[in-house]
Parts: sequence; C-alpha cells; structure tokens
Amino acid sequence: MEAAIYRKRSGDSFLMTMTEKIKLTIDGAEVEVDMGKTVLEAARQAGIYIPTLCYHPDLQPYGACRLCIVEIDNIRGFPTSCTTPATEGMVVRTSTPQLQELRRDFLQLILTEHPNACLTCDRRERCDPNDVCLRHVAVTERCVSCPNNKQCELQHVVDYIGIGEIPLPYAYKDLPVDDRSPLIERDYNLCILCGRCVQMCQDVRGIGVYSFINRGFDTVVGTAFDRPLQEAGCRFCGACVEVCPTGALMDKAAKYDPCKDRESVVVPCHYACPAGIDVSLYVYLIGEGKYQEAIAIIREKVPFPGVLGRVCIHPCEESCRRGELNEPIAIKFLKRFVADRDTGEWQQFSRIMPPTGKKVAIVGSGPAGLTTGYYLAKAGHGVTVYEQFAQAGGMMRVGIPDYRLPPDTLNAEIDEIKRVGVDIKLNTRIESIDWLFEQGYDAVFLAPGAHLGMKLGIEGEDSPGVIDGATFLRRVSLGEKIEVGDKVAVVGGGNVAIDGARTALRLGASEVNILYRRTRAEMPASPEEVEAALDEGIEMVFLTAPVSIDMHNGRLSLTCNRMELGEPDASGRRRPVPVKGSEFTTEYSTIIGAIGQRPDIPEEFKLKTGRGNVIQAQTDTLATSRKGVWAGGDAVTGPDSVIRAIAAGRKAASSIDKYLGGSGIIDEELTQERKFDMCAGMVEDFFDKTRARMPELPVAKRQGNFTEVELGLDESSAVAEGKRCCQCGVRLQISPVTLPPAVAKQPDQVPEELTPSA
Repeated sequence: MEAAIYRKRSGDSFLMTMTEKIKLTIDGAEVEVDMGKTVLEAARQAGIYIPTLCYHPDLQPYGACRLCIVEIDNIRGFPTSCTTPATEGMVVRTSTPQLQELRRDFLQLILTEHPNACLTCDRRERCDPNDVCLRHVAVTERCVSCPNNKQCELQHVVDYIGIGEIPLPYAYKDLPVDDRSPLIERDYNLCILCGRCVQMCQDVRGIGVYSFINRGFDTVVGTAFDRPLQEAGCRFCGACVEVCPTGALMDKAAKYDPCKDRESVVVPCHYACPAGIDVSLYVYLIGEGKYQEAIAIIREKVPFPGVLGRVCIHPCEESCRRGELNEPIAIKFLKRFVADRDTGEWQQFSRIMPPTGKKVAIVGSGPAGLTTGYYLAKAGHGVTVYEQFAQAGGMMRVGIPDYRLPPDTLNAEIDEIKRVGVDIKLNTRIESIDWLFEQGYDAVFLAPGAHLGMKLGIEGEDSPGVIDGATFLRRVSLGEKIEVGDKVAVVGGGNVAIDGARTALRLGASEVNILYRRTRAEMPASPEEVEAALDEGIEMVFLTAPVSIDMHNGRLSLTCNRMELGEPDASGRRRPVPVKGSEFTTEYSTIIGAIGQRPDIPEEFKLKTGRGNVIQAQTDTLATSRKGVWAGGDAVTGPDSVIRAIAAGRKAASSIDKYLGGSGIIDEELTQERKFDMCAGMVEDFFDKTRARMPELPVAKRQGNFTEVELGLDESSAVAEGKRCCQCGVRLQISPVTLPPAVAKQPDQVPEELTPSA
C-alpha cells in the first residue's frame, strides 16, 4: 500500500509516494515490514525460519502443505503464514510445541505416499548438511548415493521438523517413471502435490502444460491425456524443474550424471562458451527483435562478435539443450546477424578508466593479443601491440581465407580496439623480452600464435611446389600471387586443410584432393566446412597417407599408402596402420601439407617451453616462468580456436591488471536489458520447429574469387530462430528457496517404517 504526499515548490505540485510500514512481533522480536507482506515473508525478513514445501517466493501462496502454520493472538486455529497478511501490532509464534507436533503430523501425511529413499539412505548421517545442492545437481556423496541422485528440499525440511512414528499405513503408490520426453524426467512417486510446477508453468510462464489430473487418492500432476511433454506443448525451459522441491521433475542430464556442474545442466550453452557469453539471453533478445541489446550482451565478453559470427567453432551449439529435441539453435549465425547490424548503441555504456601510468607490451595481434590489449586499455593502461606481419589480426588475418572472414569485418573490429587506445606497430618482430622491459614496459603479454607449419616428414618434401598449409594461407591472405597449377593435393584433415583446398580451387586449380589417413568420422575439421568443400567439388581421399615425393618433368609425384584403422591412440581415435603392398602414385602440380602448426618462440625469450615449442604458463593466471610476463593463445595451447584465444586474452587482461595494481575486473554491462520476460506463452508445434538455414553464394559464383560464401540470415529467419530457443536461462531468474537451518539429527528421526519394501 502506498501513501501519497503532495508538496509545493515554486508554485508546482509534486506527487511523492512512500511505502507504508507496519510493526509486528514474531517470537518475541519486533519486526518492521512493508504493508502487504505476509507473516511468512515478515518472518524470513527477520531471519526467522518457518518450514514450508508448497511456498515459493515467485509463486502465489495457497498453503497446501500446511507446514507453515503459526499461532497468532486473537486469531482462532492455526493459520498458514504464507497466506496470512501481516498487520500492525500482530503477535505471532512460530515454534510452539503444539505447532511442532502438528507439523510432524502434516509431514507424516506427505511421507506416507513417498518412497523416502533419501530419508533412509545409509550414508546420510555422514554427510555435511551444509553441502547442499539447491538446483537438483548433485555435488556430495550423500546425493550420489541417493537413488534419486539429488539432495532435495523435502529432505532438508524433514531433517528440520523431525519425524516420529507413522500412525497411518504406509501407502507408496509405486507409479511408473515417465522418461518418454527429452531433457526432463517425471517421477510421480516423488510428487507431493505442492503445485509449484503447475503454478510456474501456468501462471508465470503462461504455457499451461501441467495441471492436476484425477481426484482424491489418484491425483497426480501431469499433462492432458497423459501426453509426453513434447506433444503437450512444453517449451522445455526447465522452470518446473527449478521449483520442484522433491525431484519429481528432474533434468535428465543431472540425474544420470549427478556430478555435473549446475550451469552445465541449466544453461549449457553459457557454460560451454570459453569466453562466458550469456548465449541464452542474447538469443532470446534476438527473438524479441532487440538486436542492439543482443549485440551489447555479446560485446560484454568479446571484442570480435563479427569474426566469431563467421568462424567460431561454436561449442555452445554442441551443448545446446534444443539439440536434444531436434537441432541446436544456430547460435553462431545469430551472433553474425546482430554483429552485422551493430549501430554502436552499446558504446554509451562503455567506459575507459583514467590513465594509470602503467605500460604493457603485447607480442602478437591475433585474437588473444588484441583482446588482452582491448581490456587493459579500457582499464587505463598504456598498451602497445607488436605485430611481425604487415597487417594486424594474427591467424584471423593470415590463417582464415577471405571467403570465410571478409577483411572489412576484421578491420572494423580492430578499429574499435584501436579506438580505446591500443597502439599497433606492424612489421615489428620481437626477439627479446629484455628489450621490451628496457623500453619501460611494466608487463608483457606474449601471443605470437602458431604460424610455423609442420613438416610432412617424408622424402622429397622440400621440392619446389610443396608448401605447408599455414604458409600457403598466409601468403594468399597478404596478397602474394601464388600459382598452384591444375591439380593440387592437400595432406591433412583439419580446418587448415579444408581452407587450403578451397583456397587452391579459387586460385585456379581444376582438381583438388584432400588426403587424410583416417576416415571422415575422425576428421578434426568442422563438419560444415567439410560439407562446403564437398559442395565445391573437392575430392576427399580417406585412409591414405603420403610416403614420398619425387619430381618428374616438372610435376610432383606423390606416393601414398592405403591405411586401415587399428587400436585407438592417445587422441582416442583409432590409429591408422599402413596396408602392406598398397602403395600408389599420383601426379600433382602443388602439394600442400596441413598436418599441424607450432609456435616460433625465440630462445632469447628465456622462457620455459613444452612439447611442440609451446610456452608454459599457469592455467589460472597465464603467468609464465618470468616475472611480469604472461602468455596465451596458440603460443600456449598449440593451434586452437578464435574463441578460446579470446578467452585466454580475457584471463590475461584480468591477471595483468591485478599485477599492475588494478581490481582485475574487466566485465561491464553494456545494456540495461538483463532479463527474460517470465511469461513466454505456448508456441504451437514448438517441438518440431526446424533450425534456420544459412543462405550461401551459389557454387558457380565462387570460382576465381574470395567473395564471402555465407550470406547471413534475414530478419525473419533470425527472429524465428531466436524464438525457437528453449529459454533455459530463465531458470537463473527464479528466486532460490530458503532452506532450514541445519539441525543435529537423532537416530530415531528416521524410523524403519518409512523404508519401502523390496
């Protein structure tokens, strides 16, 4: 309730409002709360716990479990505190002997139909009652040992109230467990009819899949006509699971892998993103047509949204819960959609701190180096990036062909990094860290990448016309003219091999073969890149490995062995084994070796390095063996993805900022749109909605040019794809429940009568 107050000033009227306060007494303590609060809310505000199972702070209370009964002066009986408004002068008692006895009676009624597996667990006395899992993702021995694989809210309430002899007959229904639907399992035996899931689904989410079915003893929570969730119109957001106090509704991912991290179950797309982008939120915003807000959410974590929208390996999509229904959300395509429409509105919330007087040198202008520089410059430090090549961008520039990543896209995002104060010096190779410190730098970050192509290790590989994949792509990207001839062989099965083959085709080769020693199933290249290569007419020759190279009449003769797969090797893939007597020879004009790359780390750096010449750095800070020196990206991990290099850059920026006296906090909020609309509504045929398809340049128009192949989603496709999302992130907006304080448990609190029969 609000009281209106009018004040006069300079002849104008101002309407001011304030919330009226009331005072009541709970268990002898005076409590002041806003008018309109219930007794339960007033008690919890004062830190006084009243047990309940049906109450949830985000739902309309109705007192079904009756565990929250209290005694109130001048009120007959025992009203439920969750439905009773607090009034001025009210005197409340929450824990009298009579209330405690009544609560035990009510609890016993609930438990007469419950399997009670958690309550009779042999290990429960040895578990830490404070080591709890609020969201049904098990984290303790107690949880793992429980047949339900969770430590439930009901169990905590039972521990708090305590249970004695059961005067009523034990009536476990032994109903079937419904596991027909993806993602969510329903166990009617665990349901206590609290109604939380029904309220959440109907009243809050506006979907209405769940309702009370049947009457009396046979009442259960279910779907109309007992249809599986996918046929009943479920959005699979998991909000029902979030509010269930017993595990009657459960994430399958948590039940069958109880030690999984909570976020990997609730919002796996967010959890899977190395840079921590709030994927679920920005996908939702795109579905709502809020494109500038969506790009702001992305830019809170990465300075290269346009690049990632084209070349990211998208681990988020591999983890997407929607993929369990039919196909994952096209997250990468949606990122590109909003990146291409970025108006810079987010810049009004972006802040650059005052100069600190500290200077940082960064070696390498790839995604790791530029990301580190971007966040350090915003923290107020002076940043200089040294790049050995003629153009900035690292492997984004010289390792990814223009038909996948247009230079204009990369240039625009590098310009934004320059705008915040990062100075980039091109054509400057750094050979000594000592020299950098002599120039007055306070810290150094090494991100030189992994630009050295690995040798094939066969006779004749130094012949003219043989080139490694990294060098080949770099020379093309930097504008050198390369003649590949009519027939090209590419040895390898990764993305560099695919890019090399597709580039050779664009340079005029009439035939390109990719030779890979395993099968397509073992290829490390992205499946969509493999498909694109096949669409363009590139032939893939599997179970084939090179043996030697000879020159005959100006042509390269490549001798290969046929291979077969043996036992798995250290990578987990089956080891290729030569087939005796299977050698064959093919002539080519150019041979490109794309079997891997390694960093080129000068000995003068005086750093500890590991296998593959990678720099050894601490996992948590990226600090190296030298004080004041950090390293990240491919120079530490070996050849990896852009998104993981960006994640390394963020980690390094935070660590270096702390070293220089800062807070280490590099995150900022670039939009005020932070939440989902809780009311989603039912969507017809939600389960069957198909993934948006990326329109592409026709194959016939790709010949002889590096025009971008993927054309981008149109607005209607992007919005539809955003609305296809399950909105898993909405679960993070649901308020946590208040668990009871831990109490010492007595052996007689868990009677044998509760143990279900075999």
